[in-house]
Formats: sequence, structure tokens, C-alpha cells
Amino acid sequence: MSATILVVDDDPVQRRLLDAMLKRFGYEVALAEGGEQALAVLVDESRRIDCLILDLVMPGLDGMGVLAALRERGSEVPVIVQTANGSIETVVSAMRAGAVDFVVKPAGAERLQVSLKNALKLGALEHEIRYMKRRASGQLGFRDLASKSQDMGRVVQLAERAARSNIPILIEGESGVGKEVLARAIQGSSDRRGKPFVTVNCGAIPHNLVESILFGHEKGAFTGATERHIGKFVEANGGTLFLDEVGELPLDAQVKLLRAIQESEVDPVGGKKSVRVDIRVISATNKSLLEQVKRGEFREDLYYRLNVFPITLPPLRRRREDVADLARGFLARFAAEEGRKLRGISAEALSLLADYDWPGNVRQLENAMFRAVVLSDGDELTIAEFPQIAAQMDGFDVRIPPAPASIASEPRGEAPPRVIQVPVRDPNALDLVAGSDMRTLDELEREIIKFALAHYRGHMSEISRKLGIGRSTLYRKLKDYGLIEGEDAADGADAA
Repeated sequence: MSATILVVDDDPVQRRLLDAMLKRFGYEVALAEGGEQALAVLVDESRRIDCLILDLVMPGLDGMGVLAALRERGSEVPVIVQTANGSIETVVSAMRAGAVDFVVKPAGAERLQVSLKNALKLGALEHEIRYMKRRASGQLGFRDLASKSQDMGRVVQLAERAARSNIPILIEGESGVGKEVLARAIQGSSDRRGKPFVTVNCGAIPHNLVESILFGHEKGAFTGATERHIGKFVEANGGTLFLDEVGELPLDAQVKLLRAIQESEVDPVGGKKSVRVDIRVISATNKSLLEQVKRGEFREDLYYRLNVFPITLPPLRRRREDVADLARGFLARFAAEEGRKLRGISAEALSLLADYDWPGNVRQLENAMFRAVVLSDGDELTIAEFPQIAAQMDGFDVRIPPAPASIASEPRGEAPPRVIQVPVRDPNALDLVAGSDMRTLDELEREIIKFALAHYRGHMSEISRKLGIGRSTLYRKLKDYGLIEGEDAADGADAA
């Protein structure tokens, strides 16, 4: 789903013009006739607003009043102001009040589109920065899980109720759906906010070290115990212990875990007395613990002790409305980390990402965005940056043949096709006439592409930019004109 833009203007003609223009850009649009109505829309949690286009001069609560109200509420929505008065004083006042950009009425389509992309990019980056800071400080909250999905909305409602008490929680869901993020949000919204949040990956602990890692050990308790270790339970004292993939624990460790949770105390290996702990336990699993109980792989008494308040996180394919926002957030973070100047993702690429099923869920999307940022050549991510995903989707074929060693250093990660070396005529002497007839457009286009291949030495990204066509279109034309060797050349000749 594309970003939602809220247009606030008391002039109905301006609202209709902006509504039509934004929808042509591919955005979803919400309309408000004044400042009070705009604030009511922003407060409504059932609809997320990604950017605000705000008129400054309105009856009642004007644009400056809306900016002041947004600042007071700590709103993170980027605001673009528009006004018929483009004076320096007006612009400076609006920017100081919190606006990220301004446009002068009537706003040109190209100017507004650039402003929107910059605002959305800035908003996504600021959101990621705040997210990382709150996560590091243990103050991640449910507003960081903002979602347009009804399924996720129900999950957040359940989690909000659970956060108000100390009840044990079991989070179920496929691998990569964000179970740890939800657990951190629960802690960040509870009275344990800012306290330790200790994660234990139960599937990664060697079976002979489970008891030591969870409950600690004294110096000399066993061979190799050269110093005292307090254990994860004591480390999480006062905060939250997150047992990830709890179904992977061996049965003998499950017995001791049950006692530690029930009695709120642990017995360190080699210790002479128990240690009292005050922790909240949140468990997570990507398997069915109930099925494991039936197979005798998980203790029934521990299952009922952990499964007091179950929450099931939906897979990403059931919350496609969130793919675009997640992708923009990952893009902002990775572009900043990698020092890349990327202004956004094309509408076609967002459509591809939203249509894909994402078997690896949010983790797979995050990795796909990281790869796309690293391999990008232009200032916008396109379908060409997601070849592995596009290859699995109908109507998004960007299959790229392997490259010869001579041009394997192409800046993009996917290798360009093997180009047939053909003689190229001087472009300044390009013949428009063959015999007594004009040459066809296809013939002229083939000559131009041949010249570009030679002039830019087969660098496909540069060629596509200079010719003003997409990379996938360029590959198709290379096939159509027989400029690729091997099977792809034969396929292109047959298609032609």
C-alpha cells in the first residue's frame, strides 16, 4: 500500500486539484477542510498519515496553529506547508514551527512530487533513528509498531492489555515476523520500562551449558569455570527475560526452568543457596508447543506455565499494507548507514514488494532492502534492484544473463548480458534514408543502442540512464535486436 497524504486546505478547488495530482503520483489521499478536522484525522489511530500538506492561511485554526499543536503532541508526521505568500518571513516561521518544506500556490506537479519524496524519506529516517534510540534504552513502545493492518491492530490491542500486568506471555509466529520487537514494545509500555531486557536464544545454547547460562555458576563449579557467572535470570532481575525459541530447550532444562519461574528463584551451578529474582518472562516460538507437548518433546506443566497469555503475530503476507512503510524505513536506515543518496522507491517496485509472499517475513524484507541499497546505481530503487524477487513473480521478469569477466566489474551486483561486438557507425553520420525510403524506427533505435553499447563500454546502468529507459526495457531490446549471445540471443530472435 502506498503512503497516505493528508491535504489540509479550506479552498475546495485546491483540495480537488491536490487530490487528483497526488492520486496520479500513486499516493492515497485524505482531505481536511480546516485545522481542527486535520487534528481529528491525525488522532484517529485507524488510519495512518505519512505526510501532511498544510495550507497556512485558513479560518479558525490556521496552519501555524496546527504546527504548534503537532509539536505539542510530539507528532512525527512530516509537514509540507503551502501558501500564496512565499515571503522569506513566512517560510522561516513555518520551518521553525516544524515544517520540513514549503511550496508556493499553485504548486507545480514536479516540485510537489520532489518535496513529497524528500519529506517521506526524512520522516522514515527520523522514525528509524527514534526507533533505534528507544530500543537501545528499553523504551520501545507500541507506537513504534504503527501498522495499517487490522490483524496487527488486534495484536497491539492484546499486547497493550498484557503490558499492564506481570502475566507470562507466549508470542507465537513464523520466523522473522518480529516477535522480539513485540516483546520489547510490551516491556517499553509496562512499569518495567527502561529496565534490563535480556534475550536468550534457546536454540543456540549447547545442551550441556543450558543450566549455567540461564541460572549461572560459581567459580570452580565444573571444568573450565574459571570465574563466577551470574546467569541470564539474575542479569534480567527487575526487567524482562525473553526466551526466544523456547521449544528448543532440552527436557531436563525445562524442569529447572519451570521451578525458576514458579518460585522466582534460581540455583546457580555449584552454588550453596538460591538467588531470588524479580523478572517478567516473555517466551516466543515459531513452532506449535502444543504439538510438541503431544509428541513428548515439551513438558505439559511448563507449557501451561508459559502459555498464560498467548499472542499470535501474523506473517507479512497477511499484512501487505505494511510492506511499503517497512520498506521505506529500511531504505532510510540503510541509505544513511551506507552513505547512499536515495530518494525513495519507485511505485512499480513497491507494487512488486507488496505482491510478494515473503516466506522469510520482515527479516527477509529487511535483508532484501539492504541488498538493494548496496547494489543501487541511481537515486531511486526500481525493480532492477530486486531481481531475485522479480524472478518469482509473474509480469516482473528482470532475469539477467551472466557477464563475461571483462565487464564483471559493473557497479550493479547483477551481471549485464554478454554483448555481441558489432561495428558502429559514426552517430553524426547516421543515415535516415535507405535507398528511396526512410529507415524504420526499429532500425534507427538499433543503431542508437549499438552506439551506446560501444560508447559506454557495456555498462548497462549508464546506458539505461543516458537513453532514458529502464534496465529491464534495455535488456528486452537487446534481445529483440539480437545483441546478446547464447540462449538469450536465440530467445530474443524468436521473440522478434
